[in-house]
Parts: sequence; C-alpha cells; structure tokens
Amino acid sequence: MTAYLNALGLICALGHDRSSVARTLFAGDTSCMRAETGWIAERSVPVAAIKHSLPAIPAAMAQQSSRNNQLLLAAALQIEPQIQEAISRYGRGRIGVILGTSTSGIDEASRGIATYLKDNSFPDDYDYRQQELSAPANFLATWLDLSGPAYVISTACTSSARALLSARRLLDMNLCDAVLCGGVDSLCKLTLNGFSSLEAVSDERCNPFSINRNGINIGEAAVLFLMTRQASGNPRIALLGAGSSSDAHHISAPDPTGLGAQQAMQKALDNAQLHPRDIGYLNLHGTATTHNDSMECVAVDTLFPDGVPCSSTKPMSGHTLGAAGALEAAFCWLAVSPENRANQLPPHVWDEQADTALPTLAWVKQGDTLHPTAPRRLMSNSFAFGGNNVSLIIGEQA
Repeated sequence: MTAYLNALGLICALGHDRSSVARTLFAGDTSCMRAETGWIAERSVPVAAIKHSLPAIPAAMAQQSSRNNQLLLAAALQIEPQIQEAISRYGRGRIGVILGTSTSGIDEASRGIATYLKDNSFPDDYDYRQQELSAPANFLATWLDLSGPAYVISTACTSSARALLSARRLLDMNLCDAVLCGGVDSLCKLTLNGFSSLEAVSDERCNPFSINRNGINIGEAAVLFLMTRQASGNPRIALLGAGSSSDAHHISAPDPTGLGAQQAMQKALDNAQLHPRDIGYLNLHGTATTHNDSMECVAVDTLFPDGVPCSSTKPMSGHTLGAAGALEAAFCWLAVSPENRANQLPPHVWDEQADTALPTLAWVKQGDTLHPTAPRRLMSNSFAFGGNNVSLIIGEQA
C-alpha cells in the first residue's frame, strides 16, 4: 500500500519552515554551523543550533514544557490546517503519532538534577515527564486530542527513519488512516559530551568523505510529516520503499564491509520494486567520521556500480541524531516538491580532498539538478550504533 507524505513541517538550523530550509539547503549554505562554547568543557565546537524564536508550550501543558517539545510544536503549527482536515475526515481515534528522538527533554532533566544536587531540591519547572523518551508523542497527541496509537522510537540515529517505516506499517495494518510521523532532537550537553568522549566531535565544520575528515557536528531539528493512504497534492510524494537491517557488528562502530548498509538499501529498493538505476539522488548518512564514511562509501559503490548523484548534508544541518532520518527524508521531499522549480539538489560541501583509499562517488556540485521527468525517486540513508541501518526511498508515485 502506498503511503503518501501529504504535508511537511520542519525547523532546523537551515530555516524555520520549508521555504527557508530549501533556500539554504540548495544554496549549499554552511553559515548556520557556528562555533559555540559551553557545550563541552574547555572546547569551542561548531553546532547547528536553531536561532529562530520558538512557540510557547500552552499553559495547560506546562508540565510538558521542554525545548524538544517547542521544536516539535513549531513544526506541527506549520501543517496544522492539514492536520485538522485529517481529524475532521478520519476522526481522532484513527490518527497515530509515531516519532523518533534520542534526547527528548533530557536537557531540562539534566539541569533539574544539577539543581537538586546543589540545593537538595528540584526547580519549580522540573517535571520527570519531560525526560521520558515517550514525551514528544505524548505531547503532540495531547495537544491535538488524538486517541490513536502514539509512541516514540529511540534507536539512536535511525530513530525517525524507523518512525516513518513504522507509520507506514500502521496504515498497512489498517490501525490508522493517517499518521503524524517524523522526529525531533534538541542540542544538549549530555549528547555532545557523550560523542566527545568517543572522540567523535570535530573542532571544525565536518568534512564528510574527505581524507581530512575528523568527526561530526551536532545539530537540532524537528520534522513532521502527515502520512496517509490518499494523495492530496501534485506531485504525489510518497514513501515508496523502506528497508532496514541490524548487523550488530559493534556497539558503536559500523561493519567496515558496509554489508548492513548495503542490505538496508537493497531491501528499500526491493520494497519499492525499483533498481539502483531508478534512483536519481542519494542522501548519504555521511557523518564525517572515519569509519562511517568508509563503510558507506564501499556499500554505495557496491550497490550502485554505475554511480548515483549523492551528497551528505550534515555540514549544513549538523547531525541531528534522532531527527536525522526524518530531516534528510524531508530534504528529499523538498527536492521533488513543486516549490523546487529549478529541480535543485543539495550539494556535497567539503574540501574536495578525496580519500584515495575509498571508491569515488558521484558528488553533487552546486547547481546540479534532478532530472525533471517524473517519476523521480530519491534515497536517504541512516545508520546508527549497534549496526542499526535504515534506508528510505522518497519520490513521486506514478
């Protein structure tokens, strides 16, 4: 069954809505990646922080106040008319909420615990429910008064990609008629220091697939799709295919052969009944860590021997962790949307110093375009700790 992605709300460092994000993304603009202190002790590191003002959490839901939920609310407000139309059409019990996150409200919780350790009491605005991983889905379902399935998936950097896969499954099983799906993650000291302890955070803008790559930059984002069985736009943008694998090679390092990544991509192609030659663009996971880029390069070269235009967008958006899968699926959605009249693709921003030990990929350059003839299909990769891999195919349904 086809799962149509009929509406998209998003906010990230690149912009506060679809048009501003698209403008920055297709221009290859990295100005949103700014060095900041205060996240990691005695270090200044680039982060892709959202500087735009965020909506306030409704007073009646003050106990669910967190930056994570504010980001999610900002994305939801952008598509509120379409959400309300779905509620009127299907009913509140037939709409699900499936989200991915890795932080939830842990930043507020960390500050609350720090206050408790200092003063032996929690601050007045602390609430345990802020830090629960289920908080984003609970918040959105409560705000919209929905009674369909509502839950959060937390599988590190594949979380929100899995949320889209799970949302489609709810439609296939006829448990829902519409699903609000995507992901949200906010900057916090816990994640930045965790990746720093793994020696994975770069002191410079990340440089994916370069011989000089030396680590990631962290970002924050919220992405929300309205997924249904019926198309409500032109072109009819859909989740055409999805594939996942779990190679369990190592707790934090990917399988260097790229086998798990290749399996996820092949399963997505099989699910969509497509061949590698049918894919017009590939958004790489491309974290700019030594091991991830190496294995992904090998996997892509193996599956696409004739090449495929590809890029990593993380030098612009940062690695948004639990939101990354949905955010980069949204970048593919923007590439085929009517708003992208010039058929632009996200360029690969790097120092162009190739790692000669890796296969050569077909990097998207500034001004490169997607073939204008429909149907156009784009793939997005997400890989996570534990060998957890997901690949999604977004495109026009013929």
